[in-house]
Amino acid sequence: MRLVSDSSNAGLYTYPDVFALHLQILSFIPLLLDIIRSAMVLTSDQVAAYKNMGIVFGIPVFSRDEMDSLNSGLKNILALLDEGESSKEIREWHESSRFLFDLCMDERILDCVEQVLGDNFYLWASNFFIKEPRSPESVTWHQDAYYWPLDPVASCTVWLAFDDVDNENGGMTYLPGSHTAGILDHNRIDSDDSVLSLECDVSGFDVGSAKVVEMKAGSISIHADTLVHGSPGNPSDRRRAGLTMRYSPTTVKCDLSINPHFKTYIARGIDKYQHNPVGSVPQEKYARLRRQHASIEEAGEDAENKKWKSGAPSGRT
Repeated sequence: MRLVSDSSNAGLYTYPDVFALHLQILSFIPLLLDIIRSAMVLTSDQVAAYKNMGIVFGIPVFSRDEMDSLNSGLKNILALLDEGESSKEIREWHESSRFLFDLCMDERILDCVEQVLGDNFYLWASNFFIKEPRSPESVTWHQDAYYWPLDPVASCTVWLAFDDVDNENGGMTYLPGSHTAGILDHNRIDSDDSVLSLECDVSGFDVGSAKVVEMKAGSISIHADTLVHGSPGNPSDRRRAGLTMRYSPTTVKCDLSINPHFKTYIARGIDKYQHNPVGSVPQEKYARLRRQHASIEEAGEDAENKKWKSGAPSGRT
């Protein structure tokens, strides 16, 4: 393409012409971004599934190549564990690792969360759950909200599959529609294999109706904080690794007397309420967080800390 400084030469592009063409091209970028984002957001049926069933899953987000990169990053994260520590210690490391922070703030994930939580919400927790092959480790029936000193009860959990997950390698099971039952009783159990020391009372449900979450690596599920769910051990020869990310509307306030280390990171919109402390964005790509305090779930297992649930609904409604 020849460029000239005036328009007297017919058939040639001028600098003003090229500048205008560039502006036209740039004007299409927002439209292209909207098209890309619209391909990632939830369908009306998926939004309805979350509302009616308490969960939506199998949402493809990351490509195979992206998951190869994320699994390489996971290896770097696991290398930060001390001898004798398990992957369960990788909790809230988004506060220290830019790799995990950026993953939790991926726009494609946030687009989906926005459809179930609304325009204004924050990130506050993350945790790896890795079941190695032949692991008997299970998770009893429970509701996430039972453990969290958050008010009101309105949060969600995103579960990102780092591996293919199915019934054979300990996929999550859930009771459809159980999120409408309010906060249920949880009773202490004695089990060497259970990650949790409490189990939700599911006597009011048909446990035979439980469903299994099966997803390909790179897909996510989103479930409500009151959904009754759990998972069995992993008897297969395949690993089952997943990352949970917790998000709450900005209307949700944490009881800092129970969890004084609670930190939020605005993910979408604005936080006009400013109920909670705000964390600093980490700069180092791979860095561990050394907790000198109980996690929010560990604090929640103390029955004396159930004072924040006094105004929450209980039993089936």
